[in-house]
This record gives sequence, structure tokens and C-alpha cells, in this order.
Amino acid sequence: MMRLRHQAIDLQLRHTFRLARGDSDSRRVLIVEIEHDGLIGRGEAAPIARYGQDAESAARAAEAMVAQIGDPLAFEVAANRMAVAGQPAAEAAVDMALRDLAGKRFGAPLYQMMGIDTSTMPVTSFTIGMDTPEIIEQKVREAEGFEVLKVKLGSPDDRRMLETVRKITNCPIRVDANEGWTLEDALARLEWLQDLGVEFVEQPLPAGQLAEMRELKKQSPLPLMADESVGRAEDIPRLAEAFDGINIKLMKCGGLGEALRMIHVARAHGLKIMLGCMVETSMAITAAAHIAPLVDSVDLDGNLLITNDPFIGAEVKEGKLVLPSEPGLGVRDRAS
Repeated sequence: MMRLRHQAIDLQLRHTFRLARGDSDSRRVLIVEIEHDGLIGRGEAAPIARYGQDAESAARAAEAMVAQIGDPLAFEVAANRMAVAGQPAAEAAVDMALRDLAGKRFGAPLYQMMGIDTSTMPVTSFTIGMDTPEIIEQKVREAEGFEVLKVKLGSPDDRRMLETVRKITNCPIRVDANEGWTLEDALARLEWLQDLGVEFVEQPLPAGQLAEMRELKKQSPLPLMADESVGRAEDIPRLAEAFDGINIKLMKCGGLGEALRMIHVARAHGLKIMLGCMVETSMAITAAAHIAPLVDSVDLDGNLLITNDPFIGAEVKEGKLVLPSEPGLGVRDRAS
């Protein structure tokens, strides 16, 4: 017999998280548990308001999905077949929980079950949200030990903000505009972004402006990565002429199974691959980290942006994520 439990948790951010679409001091996520034959698999949904999701809709979707699952150990097909339209965060949570359950049943970490070599783990970036110069300096100093920073832009203060970061550190910088620029803005910014040592830019234009993105790519001195423009593998072929790479997020694509499909399709189209996250606990961050060795760049720091992470999972050492060796996801409760 299979049982489902879920609980919403409010995550408190260390700093007000500012990006082009707005500010927030907390995020609500949903922790999902699936119990079967005395074992418990756990996953996490970090619903995205931009796409009409919240913890309540994720909970309903998880209930609908689990009610239809036959063999919970058949994780490669179970979650995807039971998908609920418009609820990829819930799909991701159920997918994680089923894979965690299977790993515990077979006594192996998830990365071993998938045949992934963790010695090729890329370094992870640390995110600096938009803020005043004083807070930006504080955030950059708090990020000491990370080899790469990701800076959120998308405001009239973009240049001042990036120059503040560069004044403190010489480390590589990646920029995420979160759809915050026009084509004219982007063309004006890309030259000085290159001069300031930026590696690439995520989602400079709104997701619907594909023709403008194709034009921007022709003129851009920096690689451009799709974020909001890409959700699942089926989106990738039409983006290949507009972007140089994609950012895969479990909460957008619906879990690890779809993320793996996206990696294969992106490679077939010659695109670079980034693995990103939302504001999440160590549960979802660790789930993503199990496939991180398969991509080119990693931005898995959502758990480091909060003050009340209830879990312990993958840890950052010398800028790289180190996976736990316990079966399944390898995540344990911080209170235990």
C-alpha cells in the first residue's frame, strides 16, 4: 500500500530577493513524502507564481498523481505518465520522491543508479540579487569561497550594480536579466558586460520575443542562455537559433526524468547546458545535484539563500557540490 503526505513550509530569505519581476522575503515550498513497504521517499515542489502555481495547487496535483501510480519503483515512467497539466513543480516533487524511494529500496545513491560519474562535477555559482551598493558589497563578501557569481540584473542601475560587484572580486560573473531588457537595452549593455568579465547572459528579453532574440544572438559578443523561454525538451528545437544554451530547472520541467531528456536534446542541437534552481531547500537542490555532472555550468545555490533549511544534503566544498553517499537522494533532516 502506498501513502502520500505533504507539508507546506515557508522559507525565509537571508536578504530580500530582488529581480526584474519583483521582490520577496520568503518563499513557500511543498515537501512530499511517499511511503511504500516501510520506506519513505521524499521530494520538494517549489511552485512558481509566474506560471500560476502555488503550494496548494501543487498539493492537489501531487495527490492526483500519486493516486494513479501503480508500481512506485518504476520511477522512470510513473511520474511523467501521471503528470498534471500546468503543475511541473508538483511533478518534480513526485519524481524526486519516487527516485528517492527506489534508491532506498536498492540501497544505492541516485547518481550511482543512473550511472553518473561525480568526478566531473562543475563548480556552482552563487546568486547576487539586485540591491543597493552597500548591500551588494555585503552579499559579495558573504559569497567568499565561491569561484563564480551570478548577478541578477534588469533595472536602470545595472551598470552601477555590476561595477560594485567587480570592484570587490575578480571572479567570473554570469548575468541573469530575468526578461528585464528590451532589444535596445541588451545591445547597449552587452559590450560593457563583456568588458567587465561576464561569461554569459541568461534570458535578456521576455520569453515571447523569439524573433528579437534571434537578432540579438547575431550581434551579441556574449553567449545567451534561455531560462524562462525553455520548460521541457519539446521547447528546445525552436530555441536553437535564438540562444547558445539553456538553463534546466527541475521546477519548470517536471523532474529529473525530463531534465535528462532535455540534456540529450540540447546536446543534439549543439547547445550549452546550465542546471539552475529556484529558492529551494537542500531536498530539491540535492536532487538536481545528482545530475549536475552531466551539464556545463551549475547554479544550485537556492538552499544557501535561506535561513531555515530543514534538511542537510549536498554540500559545497571548494566551490563544488559534494553529494551524500546515503541511498536515494541522501537527504536527512537537520533536526535528527
